[in-house]
Amino acid sequence: MQPPLVAVVILNWNGRRHLEQFLPSVMAASYGNQRVIVADNGSTDDSIAFLRERYPAIRIIELGRNYGFAGGYNRALKQVDAPYYILLNSDVEVTPGWIEPMVQLLESDQQIGACQPKLRAYHHPELFEYAGAAGGWLDRYGYPFARGRIFDICEVDRGQYDKTVPVFWASGAALFIRSAVFHSAGGFDEYFFAHQEEIDLCWRVQLAGHRVFACPASVVYHVGGGTLPRGNSRKTYLNFRNNRIMLSKNLSWQEKLWVMPFRYMLDAVSAWKGLLTGDGGYFVAIVRAHMSYVKWRLFKRHLSVFPKERGRPVEGRFKGNLVWLHFVKKKKIFAEIVKKEA
Repeated sequence: MQPPLVAVVILNWNGRRHLEQFLPSVMAASYGNQRVIVADNGSTDDSIAFLRERYPAIRIIELGRNYGFAGGYNRALKQVDAPYYILLNSDVEVTPGWIEPMVQLLESDQQIGACQPKLRAYHHPELFEYAGAAGGWLDRYGYPFARGRIFDICEVDRGQYDKTVPVFWASGAALFIRSAVFHSAGGFDEYFFAHQEEIDLCWRVQLAGHRVFACPASVVYHVGGGTLPRGNSRKTYLNFRNNRIMLSKNLSWQEKLWVMPFRYMLDAVSAWKGLLTGDGGYFVAIVRAHMSYVKWRLFKRHLSVFPKERGRPVEGRFKGNLVWLHFVKKKKIFAEIVKKEA
């Protein structure tokens, strides 16, 4: 019996060098029923010519212009018919049997809507990778972290997070999701453009009654930061803006009454710390992010995708204050912060 079809969809924007370097590992995967698709976000390099010459079997979806991560995938996936999608960054090296464990996991439980493999750092393969590590969590005030990564600290992978467990969010660098779940949730929120759109999606997926899992039996290696490296002002702006919008969309109204003001205070402290330490760009990016949030509330809210249901309680939500525990209490690793889930 043939295994279910998995569509591996790579969103590309001027990433010819990444396609040349990492597509061979994707094409060499051992899974017996995968279809590889490259969705091009209006590249101006020779990505498409390279694909047509070297990989004629790969389907190319030309989107015409750069719609960002969220808009690009939304448009591409409307044109892909498969029961499972893998949204894969172009700068990811996969291992031969990386798809099978994730298929087995979702086939074993229809309530699981999405999962992610274990992400290690391509240039430091002994470390977990920033963009998801071994599965994402969210603290009370909306700060994302992961099993194996707290803020900028990435742990050495010693097998400490090799248990298959529910998490809050799965990394967009290698997101395995049921196509029906993706579309019924409304896809990504295109207002986000890029950054934290997968966290917002996973939150809505959970509120609709599905579960999100980490599947560490599957392993990939991610370069990360290829488009906007950490520390980039544009990335700071998008992260702070999108995080605030995400909280406003998905929190219950009771939580919003106290979470949103406290988060505003934490952001202000972070902005002023940046300014006083000489990082004026960081300060300006946070101020702009909050101004854009107000604009979204007043004029653009109708463009966002909101939860359709509020079903079972979400998993992977830490009830404590990550900022306090990390920066004041000096807790550096996931197991010190979320002890019962380590």
